[in-house]
Amino acid sequence: MWTYHPALLARPVPRFTSYPTAAEFSDATGAAAQAEALARVAPGQAASLYVHIPFCREICWYCGCNTGRANRQQRLAVYLEALMAEIRTVAAQLDGRARIARVAFGGGSPNALSPDQFALLLGTLQDAFALESPTLSIEIDPRGFEADWAQALAQAGVSHAGLGVQTFDAAVQARIGRVQPHALIASTVGALRAAGISSLNFDLMYGLPGQDEASLLETLDQAIALRPDRIALFGYAHVPNLLPRQRQIDAERLPDQAERFAMAALGHERLTAAGYEAVGFDHFALPDDPLARAQREGRLRRNFQGFTDDEADVLIGLGATAISQFPDLIVQNEKNSGRYRMRALAGLLTGERGIARHMDDQRRARIIEDLLCGRAAQLGALASEPDLAERLRPFLDLGLARLEDGGLMLTPEGRPYARVIAALFDRFRAGQTQRFSTAI
Repeated sequence: MWTYHPALLARPVPRFTSYPTAAEFSDATGAAAQAEALARVAPGQAASLYVHIPFCREICWYCGCNTGRANRQQRLAVYLEALMAEIRTVAAQLDGRARIARVAFGGGSPNALSPDQFALLLGTLQDAFALESPTLSIEIDPRGFEADWAQALAQAGVSHAGLGVQTFDAAVQARIGRVQPHALIASTVGALRAAGISSLNFDLMYGLPGQDEASLLETLDQAIALRPDRIALFGYAHVPNLLPRQRQIDAERLPDQAERFAMAALGHERLTAAGYEAVGFDHFALPDDPLARAQREGRLRRNFQGFTDDEADVLIGLGATAISQFPDLIVQNEKNSGRYRMRALAGLLTGERGIARHMDDQRRARIIEDLLCGRAAQLGALASEPDLAERLRPFLDLGLARLEDGGLMLTPEGRPYARVIAALFDRFRAGQTQRFSTAI
């Protein structure tokens, strides 16, 4: 289905969950810019909340998230106290102007909290932001998901959930430090469905140590049998220089680029044959899921949570390391838990680093998002950028993209090259490629 062009995939590129990417953040942009951006939110403007819980009961070796071990209840309690203080501070800055329609809980693993702590956190959000029946979503680690947590989700009215599955292959699970039997995943799915989850996502991975096409196919078939509404199939990014925990993974057993490409193609073929629609370059959804509808209707967006049907231009991150995005600003909260707690409990905003998005950045961000979301990107003045035609030429000549009436669009054959083509419009990439993984 896809043709492998190794030279075009050799360059490491970002995943572009934002533009500019986190690699461009600096401490020259922080809490002051965050306050100004919150003050510019207009009355009735749509905004979404992302609430970060940077704890897990067990730390997986492959993981690139900002998370630590939830091995002491006091550690969770003091973090929750600071998080609720930050919620009240941000809500006071907004002063009721924003219309909050979505709240996402991520991490880490939100179910590192107890159900009672989750209820307390949700109540704080409802009171501070005067929430009126928002769409609630949560990421769940099946390890440690008990009946009381399912009951808490049902009582809260959570409708969207994501499970970190990664692989059903027990041998591969052992090689990445995430052992979770099929029966555990199946029972968690049953509990989530009984709790009222109407949109369930599985995170799966290819390119894992010792994984081959047969292993991936078995995982895909077992996932399909459980019929989640969405599946995200990510390529494992091995960057132990940035993530020391990945040094526990045997790099000698990792598939090479050609094998990774074949796995990505196999995943696309198997999932679409099973009735899932391809969304973006690595997500899949059943036709009646909101994500698939957004893809078909040209409303698909991309943010720090990946591909989404959330159309809000303002995403407010709450919690240590959480990222907020405004049309003209991206800002990340303090990463250090001690400093985060001190600032939050003092009633201060916790933005610590970020970047202003000038008009040129906003134009480039729209082009990159349109390309990754499968839309024609209107290049405008960037069409005459020096050397752009030369850089685009290999992709156009190979039928991976096409130009029509000033718009650039990926072809179906160009899907695995989406990030590489998008990177042609990233003005920051020269000399910084060591920070990123390969494009497939």
